[in-house]
Amino acid sequence: MRIRFVPVVLLALACKKEVPAPVYQAIPVERRSITVSVRAAGTVQPDTLVEVKSKASGEILDIKVETGQQVRRGDLLVRVDQRTARNSVAQAEAQLEVARARLANAETQKKRSDELFKSQSITTQELETATLAVANAKAEVVNGQVAVENARIRMEDTDVNAPISGTIISKTVERGQVISSPTSDVGGGTVLLKMADLDLVQVRTLVDETDIGKIKPGLRSSVTVDAYPNQPFQGEVLKIEPQAETAQNVTMFPVLVRIENRNGLLKPGMNADVEIHVGERDSVLTVPNAALRTPRDINSARQVLGIDSARFGELMKLADARRDSIQKSRMATRPDSGRAQLANATGQVGRGVGKDSAAKGETMSLPDGRTVTLPPGITAAEVRALFQKRFSGGTLTPAEQSKMQQLMRAFGGGRGGAARRPGGGSDYQFGGSYIVIVQRHGEVIPVHIRTGLTDLDYSEVVWGIEPNDSVVILPSASLVQNQEEFRNRIKGFNQGVPGMRQDQAAPTTQARPQTPGRT
Repeated sequence: MRIRFVPVVLLALACKKEVPAPVYQAIPVERRSITVSVRAAGTVQPDTLVEVKSKASGEILDIKVETGQQVRRGDLLVRVDQRTARNSVAQAEAQLEVARARLANAETQKKRSDELFKSQSITTQELETATLAVANAKAEVVNGQVAVENARIRMEDTDVNAPISGTIISKTVERGQVISSPTSDVGGGTVLLKMADLDLVQVRTLVDETDIGKIKPGLRSSVTVDAYPNQPFQGEVLKIEPQAETAQNVTMFPVLVRIENRNGLLKPGMNADVEIHVGERDSVLTVPNAALRTPRDINSARQVLGIDSARFGELMKLADARRDSIQKSRMATRPDSGRAQLANATGQVGRGVGKDSAAKGETMSLPDGRTVTLPPGITAAEVRALFQKRFSGGTLTPAEQSKMQQLMRAFGGGRGGAARRPGGGSDYQFGGSYIVIVQRHGEVIPVHIRTGLTDLDYSEVVWGIEPNDSVVILPSASLVQNQEEFRNRIKGFNQGVPGMRQDQAAPTTQARPQTPGRT
């Protein structure tokens, strides 16, 4: 009997031990800077790569450079055998001398023909023949001059000079090798050297398609290579290739990042880690990501906090009302919230203009009753023209876009801490709508918020949070659910074991009478 009873007693003692309540804490809302980056791996490539070929065919007599050597534009790189080219020059010059002698002879014959024609000793046809001979002789002289010039060019082509200023990165020929010219060989000719301007380099990296929508040309980037792990190189996104590449069923797009390489530390072929700075916020209200909850798991927060279902439902209704009020207020103050509102606003521009409106800015009445002052230098007529051009589908010039951004800030559409990106403007493609539990004025309430940038630890709060609030960090919904199921199992077990409910209900300081017949 005792052997069977001991496990029951141990199990009963274990069931009496209370399950610890979930721990949570309140974190004050604080201002901080958030930077969002996209990381990828890539390879360093030259920004400008040139294949050096020779226009002259023949044997290579001398190579003046080696790999790694820096040269300037016009420096001698390779010298090709000049004998054939020299012979061509001599032959062309000789033919030119013959053409010039024929021209002199033809001109002499022409003068004699003119005198004979005046004395009517020759016919008109004979005079025309002499004139034609002079013209043909002049043409032969011109052809001879062109042939000499081409021969001299081919002679100069035997000296291969640097097409750009840069560094020799590879050499594919040696002294004594016979090469072909790309002008005469259908195969494209022989590549002698490869040189590149390494003052500017590129990093070609593959970015996942889920992140490619966040990347734009001109974004600031940081590049790190294994050779200099503690020395990041600064660059910017040059362009995004339109054609995707697929590797292991993952679709990625090539992104080119341009970097200044004045010291020549970056070499072609180096493996690089690229960090593209997608967005940045300075001194904005933030909350920990652990405080963000969705409508699907908000009920777990109620269970942890011990709030009654009916009371929590009332709090959620109040939170929904606050959210709707904030959204309506923001839409009413945004100049791009609706076409009709813009048209209405533009119709009220210029009312209440003072004497010094040109210096202080004109006033404008919004449909919500507010009166705003236009930025200095922007008149009511310009505002009407801007809105009309925008309504008609026209494209705003850079100057007009700058004025439109000033108007948006004046109307309340802008906000501080916007993501810095080329061309200005804010980027709202990040973040989403969440619910947080807030301690406000001594009360714990749910609040709807809109988040912006996130660095996976903290998220920017666009609206919904006050600077003096504290957000509550709660356990995950799965943890709360597991604890609730454990409590239910304990409760069911206690109800199924005789004497357990009575033992738990009896005070621990009083002795319980033993049941007769039980040891």
